[in-house]
Amino acid sequence: MELTRRDAVAALATLGVGGAAALGARNWQRDDRSDVVDDELVRNTLVAAAEVVYPSDVSGTATFVETFLEGRLERDDHARGLRETTAEFNDVSEQWHGDEFPALSQADRDRMLREVGADTAEEIPDGTLAERVRYYVVNDLLLALYSSPTGGELVGIENPQGHPGGTDTYQRGPEA
Repeated sequence: MELTRRDAVAALATLGVGGAAALGARNWQRDDRSDVVDDELVRNTLVAAAEVVYPSDVSGTATFVETFLEGRLERDDHARGLRETTAEFNDVSEQWHGDEFPALSQADRDRMLREVGADTAEEIPDGTLAERVRYYVVNDLLLALYSSPTGGELVGIENPQGHPGGTDTYQRGPEA
C-alpha cells in the first residue's frame, strides 16, 4: 500500500490540524526560533523510525511522514516536546551506537527503539526518554498511519473517524 500526501492531510484533518500541511507550505528550518534541534533532524528521525514501525508492505512513508509532520510542528506545545525528545534521542543514539538515529541501519534503529524502551513504555509527554519517544515518535507515527484512509485499510478500518464513507459503508459487512 502506498501512502500519499493526501493520506497525511486526511490524517491531520482527523486530528483537527490543517494549516501549512494543507497548503503545502512549510520551511523545515526556521531561523526565527532557537530550538533544541532543527526540523530537518526531526523529520529525518521520524522518517527513519517509520521505516521500522510501519508494516513492510507500506510504501511512500517519507512523503507521508514529512507531510504529517508539517502539521504537527505547527502546534507549538507539541512541536517543542517533539524537538526536545528528538534531540535527546539522537544524543543517546550517538552515545550507544556512534551515530544519530537516522544514520543507523534499519536493524540498529529497531534495536535502538527497543533499547531505549519505547516498545514497552507508557506514552507520557513529560516522562522519561522512553515514555517521550513512545509518545512523540512511535505513537505519532501510528496515529498518522491508522487515521489515514490508506493506513486504516491495513487494519480493516475503511473509514477512519472523520472520513465520510456514505451510508452504504455502514450497511454492508466487513470485506473478507
